[in-house]
Amino acid sequence: MSVRVRRVYDPPEPGDGVRVLVDRLWPRGLAKDAARVDEWPKGLTPSNELRRWYHAGEGSYEEFARRYEAELAESEAAELLARVRELTGAGPVTLLTAVKEPEHSHAAVLARLLG
Repeated sequence: MSVRVRRVYDPPEPGDGVRVLVDRLWPRGLAKDAARVDEWPKGLTPSNELRRWYHAGEGSYEEFARRYEAELAESEAAELLARVRELTGAGPVTLLTAVKEPEHSHAAVLARLLG
């Protein structure tokens, strides 16, 4: 299984495989055809409450990751995670996000769970 995280603003690469946008909102200023997104499971993203809590600087990345993993265990998110896990069995998957620091985001948590 090959799972990697990239910024959605970076140009697509041949080795990306299935490109999965893991943000709830479409990235600003990016045309949909330029992004070449194959899947967009919006229900796989952190809840608004968790996202706001983390971005307000109220907790550590480790605590954010723990809370997000708990959200991913809930039914809709668990089903979507299973779907992306199936994709990883068929070839490379690239998780796309607009965040400036993907290594400290929900995308990194997903990559770890999928890898």
